[in-house]
Amino acid sequence: MTRLAFKMKLFKGYEEEYKRRHDELWPELQSLLKGSGISDYSIFLDKNDNTLFGVLQIEDPAVMAKLPEEPIMKKWWVHMADIMETNADKSPVSIPLDEVFYLL
Repeated sequence: MTRLAFKMKLFKGYEEEYKRRHDELWPELQSLLKGSGISDYSIFLDKNDNTLFGVLQIEDPAVMAKLPEEPIMKKWWVHMADIMETNADKSPVSIPLDEVFYLL
């Protein structure tokens, strides 16, 4: 398993809406993520600047590059685009983070 971490940016005032949408995560998106080998996926919010910090485990990191091709992933991006920073294709602006410490 490989652990991946990244950060994104939520628009101010949408903290509760972001949580609500993830509390109601679409079953087909959840199936895609789990079926892609993703597990132990968490997203945290820094309320000081609305930075989102995500961390997940994945069996094969190369699979992450294929997820943007999935229709349900594209639909989720459109669903989330009004409350967070996105790229032209509606994917979230996501900045990968390098792991510098891990205590098991």
